[in-house]
Amino acid sequence: MSQPLTLSLLNQLPFDAFVAVLGGIFEHSPWVAERTAALRPFHSVAELAAVMAGEVEKAGYGAQMALIRAHPELAGKAAIRGELTAESSNEQAGAGLDQCSPEEFARLTELNDAYRSKFGFPFILAVRGYDRAGIMREFARRLQLGVEEERRECLEQIYRIGRLRLEALLPESVSV
Repeated sequence: MSQPLTLSLLNQLPFDAFVAVLGGIFEHSPWVAERTAALRPFHSVAELAAVMAGEVEKAGYGAQMALIRAHPELAGKAAIRGELTAESSNEQAGAGLDQCSPEEFARLTELNDAYRSKFGFPFILAVRGYDRAGIMREFARRLQLGVEEERRECLEQIYRIGRLRLEALLPESVSV
């Protein structure tokens, strides 16, 4: 049996192994882990999460938009077809999005469509701590924002998702 992953072990991994382990922290964007690998060692999960977010910030507008567009819609077509990453599937199920009533699903579809029509990218929310009703309220609130304000909100949500995924991956390394 292999030893559990720790931050110390992660810091010692060869480049390819580091990227393999962290490549899914940001949805379909292993480039973030690739850019982060050279910045080791990390002394805490919080530091690792901040450095990964910083690499996204330094990457510029085009890379940020590609990262945002790499995310699936909540309870959207990818979920229906079973095409979500394991991480996204678990996160959406944790918020009950896999158990929507037909009415809730129809409302989420309307919200996804309105959001994508307005902003040109998918609605992104770190769903931990939300239920279906709370997610729909957040959709409605954010539909009132401007495009640049919402783009920044999406990035902040992506950073939160990344931090939560890192904390789940490296639980012994999380400071309480």
